[in-house]
Amino acid sequence: MHNPRLLVLDEPYEAVDSVSGQAIRKILHDFVAGGGTVVLSSHVMELVESLCDAVAVVAAGRVLAISPTSEVTQGRRLQDRFIELVGGGTIDAGEGLAWLGHSSDSN
Repeated sequence: MHNPRLLVLDEPYEAVDSVSGQAIRKILHDFVAGGGTVVLSSHVMELVESLCDAVAVVAAGRVLAISPTSEVTQGRRLQDRFIELVGGGTIDAGEGLAWLGHSSDSN
């Protein structure tokens, strides 16, 4: 396929080192600057927030938000808004990683 106008990428930065990640970022930036569109999925909200002009939050097959990134975030971190939108709760300080046990526990 030559000169696509749309790229659809699923987790394009997964298991990519920082140098390669920077190269991917430049390639995608140049692609968009040339009139292309990139749709990407990621579970890393910091990455999405730093790369994307617009965001769609999808959970259980439903679109919960779709707008320019700044409108979705409403002045907060995208990570916090994502958790709020999908209904994620908070971890009780008592829960934490209790299932791991303590390093002082002997088996």
